[in-house]
Amino acid sequence: MRVCIIVLDGVGIGAMPDASEYGDIGAHTLGNIYAKRGKLDLPNLYAMGLANIEESGLGDAARTSQGRINPANGPTAAYGRMAAKTRAKDTTSGHWELAGLIMEPPFATFMRFPDELLKEWLYKAREEGLWQLSENDRMVWAVAPRNPFKPAHNKPNWLGNYPASGTQIIDDLGEAHMQTGAPIVYTSADSVFQVAAHEEIIPIQTQYRLCQLARELLTGDHIVGRVIARPFVGKPGAFSRTKNRRDFAVPPVGETLLDVLEIKGQRTLGIGKIEDIFCGRGVARSIHTKSNIDGINTTIENLKTGKDKTLIFTNLVDFDMLYGHRNDPEGFAQALEYFDSRLPEILAALREDDLLIITSDHGCDPTTPSTDHSREYVPLLVYGGGCQAKGLGTRSTLADIAATIYEALGYGVWPVGEPFLLSI
Repeated sequence: MRVCIIVLDGVGIGAMPDASEYGDIGAHTLGNIYAKRGKLDLPNLYAMGLANIEESGLGDAARTSQGRINPANGPTAAYGRMAAKTRAKDTTSGHWELAGLIMEPPFATFMRFPDELLKEWLYKAREEGLWQLSENDRMVWAVAPRNPFKPAHNKPNWLGNYPASGTQIIDDLGEAHMQTGAPIVYTSADSVFQVAAHEEIIPIQTQYRLCQLARELLTGDHIVGRVIARPFVGKPGAFSRTKNRRDFAVPPVGETLLDVLEIKGQRTLGIGKIEDIFCGRGVARSIHTKSNIDGINTTIENLKTGKDKTLIFTNLVDFDMLYGHRNDPEGFAQALEYFDSRLPEILAALREDDLLIITSDHGCDPTTPSTDHSREYVPLLVYGGGCQAKGLGTRSTLADIAATIYEALGYGVWPVGEPFLLSI
């Protein structure tokens, strides 16, 4: 038996009861996109049961989009929604909970980081020879570490250090960054420390090392879920982020399903940013991808050629990164429709006993004023593996997925969550 989990990053399906505590009243990624656009052509997801999910917000979408699918007519998959038990709405805790690890307490979030911490970070980078000051006090970055520069006048500088949209902050500070060489630091409502830098000012490998140094310092009271390199290119007025983003997460704070499966000899393939989210733990093989298209192609290829006893764990990040955070409902809708158009290929690549789970890690409603993640239920579609096509209701934790996989693979009872294969 093989298991394939596909995480549609940021695809929420309605505000959770505590959404007001996160500023997310009325958030409903799928429902609000459908309402704003007037349609969502997702015939294959509707056939599996997407519009049957409780309070899906999709109304008659399944019937009206193609004129032939009614949500009330026999879905082909089990369907439901899941609540996150971890009191957060970030990528790291969402994926960890999918893998059976509920964080208590959650990661902290910040409005700004202490100046002393930022100074220590950049002093460490200087000591490695990553930068030095020019005669006009501009930070000049090395392609690779040189002999350490330690002149007294080499004092660090940075830009930003406040919550912001990743595209807006490079529009606002990108020109100053190019003039001064100072890295742009920012955060969000999530537990992240983000570093934006122009690839012609700070070479990409130097950016990655800079983020690694930040990761080493962001511990204790200042721990964050992820440090993220956010490279960009272009000129003032026309900056654009590149596909060289890289995430540096903390190792899981407890045992996850991936850790246990590795011990038991179950192969795990991480596609997309899975390796980064779990710091490589329990991920025997990893394939980093550049887009949803790349991620879908890679998943299909490995379903066609993959060996038995394999867990394929795929993250499709474009929904969140390109459209949710940029408040682009039309782009989000088109990305959903593209995934739906490729779903028949995914199903065709499954073997008879394979189990496919389609879900998400949190919401990222592009129709709200906020550009951050949203505290939402996430959809759940389960196909194959002997699973009956039936309603799964509202699950109390994302960890039900770990419990189900552990049981389905014949390993017994996972300590957190309730498996849904036997419950239906």
